[in-house]
Amino acid sequence: MRSRGVGESRSRRRVLRKLFLVSSFLSLFVLSAGCGFYSFSGASIPEHLGTVAVPLAEDRSLGGVVGMDQVLTDFLIERFARQTRLSLEPDENTADAVLVSAIDQYRNEPVAVTGDEVAALNRITITVNVRYLDRVEDEERLARSFTASAEYDATQIELEEETAVAVLRQIADDAFTAATSDW
Repeated sequence: MRSRGVGESRSRRRVLRKLFLVSSFLSLFVLSAGCGFYSFSGASIPEHLGTVAVPLAEDRSLGGVVGMDQVLTDFLIERFARQTRLSLEPDENTADAVLVSAIDQYRNEPVAVTGDEVAALNRITITVNVRYLDRVEDEERLARSFTASAEYDATQIELEEETAVAVLRQIADDAFTAATSDW
């Protein structure tokens, strides 16, 4: 019988350690699969909810980039479709949950000026009011305003729309996180 060398013993310990980690992870996965509030995406949705409606966002901002209502709605739908087990329901009257949003404010302000008193850097700030309703239990799960901002080179006016879209994406991320983690 051959005695094991130091290298062979270390190799065996590494294999056993990896095997232990994999089995621990699988056990955790199996145990958490039965929990209706857990998801690896961070979204936690009660078991009694199966569908969600995300109606077109209302734009009450009195300015800004055209089509912000549709852009925000699309971002919110994408998050719920990709990161939860909920099915999208086009009719908010039959959905188990409804996410209603309204763009309340759009500001595009200079934050830096040149020596000629011309804007060099602008900041877009958008505020969105979001309500998340659990229609099964007849309960408002979230009612909150979200604000985000980003800056762009004011000499390149075409960047305003791109910056507004980035701000809406951030707000959609924040609203989704709040709506699916405050259970």
